[in-house]
Amino acid sequence: MKEEQSRKRRRGKNKKPQKTQPSLLPKHSTKLHKKTHQQKNPAHQSSSSSSSLKSSSFLDKMKARLAGGHFRMINEKLYTCTGKEALDYFKEDPELFDMYHTGYQEQMSHWPELPVNIIIKWLKEHSSSLIVADFGCGDARLAKNVKNKVFSIDLVSNDPSVISCDMANTPLRPSSVDVAVFCLSLMGTNYASYLKEACRVLKPSGWLLIAEVKSRFDPNNGGADPNMFSKAVCEMGFTSALKDFSNKMFVLLYFKKKENQSSHGREIEWPELKPCIYKRR
Repeated sequence: MKEEQSRKRRRGKNKKPQKTQPSLLPKHSTKLHKKTHQQKNPAHQSSSSSSSLKSSSFLDKMKARLAGGHFRMINEKLYTCTGKEALDYFKEDPELFDMYHTGYQEQMSHWPELPVNIIIKWLKEHSSSLIVADFGCGDARLAKNVKNKVFSIDLVSNDPSVISCDMANTPLRPSSVDVAVFCLSLMGTNYASYLKEACRVLKPSGWLLIAEVKSRFDPNNGGADPNMFSKAVCEMGFTSALKDFSNKMFVLLYFKKKENQSSHGREIEWPELKPCIYKRR
């Protein structure tokens, strides 16, 4: 029994220890595994992209606010100076005109209906042979949407088809147009001189189409009396053809030039049209 136990001890001493099998994976595999695991978890990536989006959104808002501020400043200037002063203002810095119209288009995007589209519709319902003068044409949308010959007139423009001038003193010949349009363009303290110029260039029985911001003709809120305004236009040699106050944003006032103009030379009393000052959004 003792001999058998001693044999077992000797066998155990002579037995070589077994070598462990080396790992088949490369040494850097664990590092790769950790990196792969990190890549699969996009938490840090989404947070960085989210912060960049927030930064971009903030800059866009600041740019929009700055542009809106410039528009309101220019808009107030145009309503509180004469046409000649406005022309000189834009001649000094033509970029202001583009800035103004960019802001204007942004404001118009909030209107459910645009008055220029109603005037376009009116023209399409009449003869395309009618010659039109669009006073304060802006981007000349009217001319681009009708078949009529249109003289697009504004203070400044990059569009070669637009006549750049003071609207109280256009190069159009007397009695040369059938329709004169003022679509949200009776701006300036001397707006009456624009209407007198329209009367000069209109043929007898020609049309004067006016679309204006409704608040400017609301006497209960500081606006002009629309009847007093119509009376002044009629004294200039027109008859009233339409007064449309159905739209909540603007009014439409259509007049027709009389065949025979009386040269009484009486001073016409024009009501003051309050400036249309846009509120900060």
